[in-house]
Amino acid sequence: MKRNTLALVIGGAAVMFLAVAATACGDTITRVDDSGGNQPSGITVSGEGKATGKPDIALITLGVSKEAVSVEAARSGAAASLDAMIKSMRDNGVAKDDIQTEQFSIQPEYDYSNNKQTLRGFRVTNVVSAKVRDIDKTSKVVDDAATAGGNDAQVQNIAFTIDKPDELKKQAREAAVADAKERAETLAATTGVSVGEPVYITESGGGVPVPLYYGGEARDAAGAAPATPIEPGTLDVTISVTVTWSIE
Repeated sequence: MKRNTLALVIGGAAVMFLAVAATACGDTITRVDDSGGNQPSGITVSGEGKATGKPDIALITLGVSKEAVSVEAARSGAAASLDAMIKSMRDNGVAKDDIQTEQFSIQPEYDYSNNKQTLRGFRVTNVVSAKVRDIDKTSKVVDDAATAGGNDAQVQNIAFTIDKPDELKKQAREAAVADAKERAETLAATTGVSVGEPVYITESGGGVPVPLYYGGEARDAAGAAPATPIEPGTLDVTISVTVTWSIE
């Protein structure tokens, strides 16, 4: 039993010696082993790409809020005002299919005084969203609709988007991959290896943001209401990628 134990110890020492000797010979071998997880081995980096374009659609949210002593009076008043606003938008070229109801509510309104709650009336709120595809007419669409709705009119917000952002997404995607590869090559050069083929790619982002605009009605010194200034500006499409390259 003692001889067998000694032989095993000597054999283990010999293996350790060979491993040390191989390291001391000066030959540098870079190898990345798969750890057994789902993530492939190699150089993994993230990259980001951005493309900028002009919006071509305005998204308007507007409607009416009407208070009256009875539900029917509030409802009929709100309906008349909103019908006038919708007709105004249709007259300005907004398609029927591009107008959609977003909110409808009927709520009691109370006065509170001397620790007493008194029913004052009822409020009807009816809100629609509309797509203005002729973006240059956005100001006119908003102003005319607000005028048509009278004192019951509300303009809650305006947003802008791009109807077909596919080309911008393509540009952003190409820029993101190029950014990731540049980062990978920098890491590879720093560690003395080369970047091989991509073996794993994921993507995120790519949505078109819709920044909101909101502003009150301005009036000039003479009291007349000028056209509401609305500027669509530009929008950024951003895409992020994570890429794993093999090491050569």
